[in-house]
Amino acid sequence: MLAAVALISFVVTVAALRVLLARFGRIALDRPNARSLHETPVPRLGGVAVMLGALVAVPFVSATHGLALGLAVGLAALSFVDDVRGVPTIVRLACHLLAAVVVVAYALLPMAWFELVLLALAIAWMTNLFNFMDGSDGLAGGMACIGFAAYAVAALMAGRTALAAVCIALSASAAGFVLFNFHPAKIFLGDVGSIPLGFLSGALGVLGWSEDVWPLWFPLLVFGLFIGDATLTLLKRLLRGERVWQAHRSHYYQRLVQLGVGHRGTALVSYALMLLCAAAALYARTEAVNVQIGVAAVAIAVMSAVAVWIDVRWSRAHV
Repeated sequence: MLAAVALISFVVTVAALRVLLARFGRIALDRPNARSLHETPVPRLGGVAVMLGALVAVPFVSATHGLALGLAVGLAALSFVDDVRGVPTIVRLACHLLAAVVVVAYALLPMAWFELVLLALAIAWMTNLFNFMDGSDGLAGGMACIGFAAYAVAALMAGRTALAAVCIALSASAAGFVLFNFHPAKIFLGDVGSIPLGFLSGALGVLGWSEDVWPLWFPLLVFGLFIGDATLTLLKRLLRGERVWQAHRSHYYQRLVQLGVGHRGTALVSYALMLLCAAAALYARTEAVNVQIGVAAVAIAVMSAVAVWIDVRWSRAHV
């Protein structure tokens, strides 16, 4: 069943992308500016195809997973409007937070209010950081493909086929998208794709924890590359007194591209780190606590070393 879901999701996504490029490629173009990394206008509605592929899993999911998917579709619709016409930032952020509160409350109440707030804020942050990290060809699609595949493997190992179905559909849909998004990208995710994927990475992470599929650190390590880059970049910009809500090119992946590694090289380096995080998380998921801590520490150390290397190279290049 899971193999069929994956195959159909992949095919639906690829077919939808071909239609989008052939018929609707000029509805929403991402035009180059001083803060972008691409040089020509690129359509940015690829997320529509990814979400259509993900919906293949709907007949196999539970009510809770269905709620998460439904909320993701709602956020995708809002983001579609944002991609085409624009939506005020406060409205977007309020909807992201509301969706996070709804899924946490539905799945986990009764619970302490501060736990609900922390989990909802974490999901809302995941929702937005995926958008922040969607700025280089193949990057966000690859993270979604690898990250949700890790979720699916863990869910399958735990006997949670409903959770595995939605995760494998998301992974397969992302894989189909990467075929069109790897450099040189023919289409971008747009907010219509990055926002719901970010939301689902957080929401399904929390739901998997609530179902005892994995410990709470598991989704943090699986998506550790995105979480680390986006969070550290935000903190550094706050310390420099920059306007953090404005677009920029100071993420680690953006600097890696600008240092000459290029889109392809940055994607491949990122895939290697993503696979490291996913493999480490899957290995340590059911191990003793000391093993979990050790494995997580090694993965974090590797990513930190890469970040330091980029910082050093960037400083030398801009003396």
